[in-house]
Amino acid sequence: MSKNVFVIGLNEFNHERLKRLRGVEDVEFHGLIDPARISETQEFDLPALLEEADATLGAFDGSIDAIVGYIDFPVSTMLPILCRKYGTRMTSLESLLKCEHKYWSRSVMREVIPEHIPLFTSFNPFDDDALSTIGEAGLAFPFFVKPIKSSGSRLGFRIDSPEDFDFAIEKFRAEINQISEPFNHVLDQADLPEDIRAIDGSHCMAEQVIGGRQCTLEGYVQGGEVVPYGVIDSIRYPQVLSFYYYHYPSTLPQRVQNRMGEITKTIMAHIGYDDCAFNVEYFWDEIQDRIWLLEINTRIAQSHCDLFEMVDGASHQQVTVDLGLGRTPDMPKNEGEARVAAEFFYRVFFRDATVARVPTEDEIAAVMARFPGLRIVPYVREGMLLSELPEQDAYSFAIASIWMGASKQSKLLWNYEQVIKRLDFEFSDIVD
Repeated sequence: MSKNVFVIGLNEFNHERLKRLRGVEDVEFHGLIDPARISETQEFDLPALLEEADATLGAFDGSIDAIVGYIDFPVSTMLPILCRKYGTRMTSLESLLKCEHKYWSRSVMREVIPEHIPLFTSFNPFDDDALSTIGEAGLAFPFFVKPIKSSGSRLGFRIDSPEDFDFAIEKFRAEINQISEPFNHVLDQADLPEDIRAIDGSHCMAEQVIGGRQCTLEGYVQGGEVVPYGVIDSIRYPQVLSFYYYHYPSTLPQRVQNRMGEITKTIMAHIGYDDCAFNVEYFWDEIQDRIWLLEINTRIAQSHCDLFEMVDGASHQQVTVDLGLGRTPDMPKNEGEARVAAEFFYRVFFRDATVARVPTEDEIAAVMARFPGLRIVPYVREGMLLSELPEQDAYSFAIASIWMGASKQSKLLWNYEQVIKRLDFEFSDIVD
């Protein structure tokens, strides 16, 4: 008998990718919620999304064997609510929020891995004395600020002066309700400690600046066993916070990767996270040989799917699907056609601009034909403003993602330079 797996925000490309996984001959994948309502907007009516998903699942005439997703907010927070109602496998809402509520997450980390986290505090961006509150907590310039619930790098700022803080506060006050309102709906359904309930989605975090070589450890927990299975390097553009590319496998020393694995096992077990995938972002300060834990995400990183497929032979959506079905994840290792792979972020560093031209489908197809395995996904269309792009950082706009594999890193970087020379994006009305 076929297994029915419902995927929140399933699009056609990912449907084809899921059908290439191992052991899914007896699995039928069903979309749950139009992907445009998840990935192409920054406005989330979470009660309406949950109601729609509930109606679809309730009307389904068959077994509901798993409900899964591999997208950040709001999908990540919808899953434990829906899985709890329909009896499918998923970590508890409270354990998930111990990762996604950034203040609660840091508080829990401080209990077991205090040497791997920075100094932090919460603050209310609508409080005119917020900067004083941060100072009283022991934080001095520079520090980093972000919402209690952040998505991607949105509304994240490095603060080097009072003027930087004023700029961030203006942005928080104008935009944080897009995140806080749906996130607060989730918080209302969880059993929270009183001190955590007082710091809702309209609050922000301030943290000591940490740095070093950044990476992401992908892993899962099943039956209480924490299993790391891959580390991906996160390379930023020089002198800015914007990501340049993700590289797999990591080039960090194996002893550092092993230590990150041990830290991960300690914190995920302490949180009580179970039957679900996750990823943890780390910095390794090479000078001090110190590991910093940046944050925990309660899903696989979708950006890494092609990297695992190119190098290991299967997208790590394999982990998500297998866990949802109660199977031991069947992830291969080093069975792909490439030795290394990367997702490159083709960016422009404007404050805003109008997109005057994008490469045509034929032009993109011609470039892809020159580089086997290449995948190009433009995020812009002719005539749009860059400021219309969802989920962007505060310093640049990602106009396309480019996934490539190669035999070694130097070849990978050289191939990428050849690709972008052949992609003709043009802009007008540029605001520097």
